[in-house]
Amino acid sequence: MMGQLLPLVAVFSYLSLLTVGGGMAAFPELKYLTVDVHHWLTFPQLIHLYSIGQMAPGPNMMMIAAVGQWVAGPLGAILVTAAFFLPTGILTLLVGRLWVRLAGWPWRASIQRGLGPVSIGLLLAGVIAIGKGAVTGWESAAIAAGVFLILIITRMNPLPLIGLAAVIGAYAFR
Repeated sequence: MMGQLLPLVAVFSYLSLLTVGGGMAAFPELKYLTVDVHHWLTFPQLIHLYSIGQMAPGPNMMMIAAVGQWVAGPLGAILVTAAFFLPTGILTLLVGRLWVRLAGWPWRASIQRGLGPVSIGLLLAGVIAIGKGAVTGWESAAIAAGVFLILIITRMNPLPLIGLAAVIGAYAFR
């Protein structure tokens, strides 16, 4: 357990830098490193932790503390959280200060326009990666498609859909 602390810090410091556009942007690499490389979790366990993170208040990527806890106990949770949030926080502070200084720079608007599609691409990769593990048959595909359609067609709050999907899942996957 304690021998995993340095690899945990290294992995989550690296993942921190991939969260352009949100935590989902880092999900494919999170899955690759925690499941395929280090074997800290199984893919279903990672999806479970990510789902809980989506429902919990605050940043959804706080689920990474659960990964640290799983691998190396409370110290692992603390170190993983610091490793994940500090590099990006410091980088954001530095880039934000520089960005203000470059307010009149002609390339600034081009950079902003270029980062939008990058964020969307990273988010789509994350959605596809989690979908491969979460959609495992026609039942889960129907639930996913139904929730997607309702959210696209209406302006409904997703919270009731989460509850409804949980009830449907309880019956469909007994």
